[in-house]
Amino acid sequence: MEATDKIWMNGELVDWDDAKIHVGVHGLHYGSGVFEGIRCYETPEGPAVFRLAEHLQRLHDSARLLYMDIPYSVDEMRRATHELIRANGLPACYLRPIAFFGYGSLGVHTRGNPVETVIMSWPWGAYLGEEGLKKGITAKVSSWKRVGPNVIPHVAKATGIYLNSMLATTEAQRAGYDEAIMLTDAGTVADGPGENIFVVKSGRIMTPPLSTSILPGITRDSVMQIAHDLGYVVEEVDLIRTDLTLADEVFMTGTAAEVTPVRAVDDVEIGVGPVTLELQEHYLDTVNGRSDRWSHWLDVVEVAQPSA
Repeated sequence: MEATDKIWMNGELVDWDDAKIHVGVHGLHYGSGVFEGIRCYETPEGPAVFRLAEHLQRLHDSARLLYMDIPYSVDEMRRATHELIRANGLPACYLRPIAFFGYGSLGVHTRGNPVETVIMSWPWGAYLGEEGLKKGITAKVSSWKRVGPNVIPHVAKATGIYLNSMLATTEAQRAGYDEAIMLTDAGTVADGPGENIFVVKSGRIMTPPLSTSILPGITRDSVMQIAHDLGYVVEEVDLIRTDLTLADEVFMTGTAAEVTPVRAVDDVEIGVGPVTLELQEHYLDTVNGRSDRWSHWLDVVEVAQPSA
């Protein structure tokens, strides 16, 4: 992680090195926090954040599912995000809003613990590598199952839930793969540790439904809308493990991963196909401001011009 000048913390900009919390915060001990991953892209109109309001609304929705009240509205956090981008002067960056129960009591309950609210920004390239975007990644079906919908609220992007993802990613990378694919307890395909998954077969695009305990990904939704507008049939259906290895194409989506082809699953070569590359091209053109078709998803940040 590359340090930047400022972090927005509880309503004010503080120096990167001064953004500190106590080791006794509730969120550290129990994973009682919610977060978002958001990208700001360099566009011809200036820095532009992709679907910022939707991300911040999901942050608040996640908080509600953890009985947490974030003390800043979606609009207040949107303005804070713009302020942070201007302060750090980055034309493109990754943004990490996070809210968590802070220092107070260390009982499992959260009564009396304040909610800390933070937004970070820093430069971050392709999550699974530039080479992965072009030539695809390898994936391993994990021995770790995706946690069930009545175990934790899977539609919440909560910090504690990501222990499940960390175990799957670590297992896959220790075995020599780029990423993991997780199944449900019933054996159907769920998602990646930090990505949603799509399968292309005979021109149909398929993705697991929300009932498989997946996060309702904003990039997932964007790619589904792009595919639909391009004339593709997109279906939310249960997929089994063999659907991955018999697919014509497999790809993953996410804020960090963007649209990443999966060229092999469990050492079975699939390759990188034309549907994936077409959707990737339209997505990247959209977020980088090179296309007007879905430009309403971009929230352009007003940056002060230098004086003459």
